[in-house]
Amino acid sequence: MSVNTILYILARCLVGAIQCLPLKLAGRLGRLFGALAYRLDGRHRQVAINNLTECFPEKDPAEIRSLAKENFKRIGESYVSGIKTASLPPVSIRQILTVEGLDQIAPNTDSRWVFAVGHFGNFELYARCGLFRDGFRVATTYRGLRQPGLDRVLLEIREQTGALYLERRKEGNRLNEMMREGNIALGFLADQHAGDRGARLPFFGRECSTSTAPAVFALRYKCPLHTAICHREALGRWRIKIGERIPTSENGQPRSVDAISADVNRALEAAVRKDPANWFWVHRRWKPASRIQQARAAAKLLPAEKGSGETDASAD
Repeated sequence: MSVNTILYILARCLVGAIQCLPLKLAGRLGRLFGALAYRLDGRHRQVAINNLTECFPEKDPAEIRSLAKENFKRIGESYVSGIKTASLPPVSIRQILTVEGLDQIAPNTDSRWVFAVGHFGNFELYARCGLFRDGFRVATTYRGLRQPGLDRVLLEIREQTGALYLERRKEGNRLNEMMREGNIALGFLADQHAGDRGARLPFFGRECSTSTAPAVFALRYKCPLHTAICHREALGRWRIKIGERIPTSENGQPRSVDAISADVNRALEAAVRKDPANWFWVHRRWKPASRIQQARAAAKLLPAEKGSGETDASAD
C-alpha cells in the first residue's frame, strides 16, 4: 500500500468522524485545535502577531496577543466546521446560514457574476450560496495540494457542496467556456499574496501582491463584480453579505484592472476591520516585491507597452 493511499484512508476516516459530530461540537473541537496550534505553532503565531501589530498600531501588545489567540481559535473552528457543513443537506444549511444582498443579483438582467471573496469565517459556505437564489450556479477555482491523497480528500469534501471546483492551473479553458455559457456565479479568493503575477496595490496602507482575477474576468465577460464576506454570527451560525457592485466602467469606458482591484482591496479591508479575528492573519500577505514585480513597475513609468500582468486570468 502506497503512502498516498495510507494518507487518503486516514484523512477520510478523520473527515467521516468530524461529519458525524453535531455542528456545534465540531465547532468547539475546532476552537480547541486552534488554541493548541496557537501554543505550539510559534512561526505562524508570530506571523499573526506581526501582521496585526502593523495593521492596528493603536492596539497595545496585550490586545494584539488576545486577538491573535482568538484568530487561531476561529481558524480552527472554521476548518472543522467547514468539513461538517459540506455534508449538510440544503434544509440544514438554510437553518445555519443567511445571505444578505441577494436583491442586487438579478438573474433576469444578468446571467453571470464575479465575486471577490476571502478567507473570512467558514469560507467554504460560499459554495452553498446557490441554494438561496434560483438559477445561481456557483463555481470557483482552487490550487491542488502537492499530496495527491490529501488533495483527493479535499476535493471530495468540496464536491459535497454541489458547487463546481476548477483547478486553476489545468482547467482554465473549461472555466472560460462556462463563463461564455453564462448562468454562473464565479468566486475568486482575492485576499492572499498573488505572487509575481499580482498587482502591487495597497491593503491596510501597505503595498502587497494582489490578485487581479476578479477584475479581469468581470471586464472580459462584462458582468457585475461584487465582494462576498462570510461573517461569524455565533458558534454554528454564519451570515454571508454580498457587497455593493464595484464599478468596472467610468464615463462609458472600462476602468483599469488596477483601479478595480484597489476597490476590491478596500472592500475586503473594511470587512477585516469590522471583525479582525474573522480573517486569516497567519498568512504572509505583505511580502516584498519580487524582481519581476519591480521590473513591471519600472516599465509602467515608461510610455511603452501595457504591463503584461494586467489581463492574466490566472492572477488569483
